[in-house]
Amino acid sequence: MKTRCITLRDTTEWVETVRVGTNTLVGADKDAILKEANRIIGAEREDNLFAENLFGDGRAAKKIIQHIKKTEF
Repeated sequence: MKTRCITLRDTTEWVETVRVGTNTLVGADKDAILKEANRIIGAEREDNLFAENLFGDGRAAKKIIQHIKKTEF
């Protein structure tokens, strides 16, 4: 989705997003939230904001259908 996330919690179920740098855990600390928001704004200006898409290319259903059509039952 090419959208950065700042998670206002100390933990997340989406640990892979934290690992690749598209999500940052900051908790509820005002200073940490502002610092990370400013960092993201600066990264957007530098155009190095987005990591690889961990969740595919959005065409899974099409690929599955193509595979089923090729399969003999």
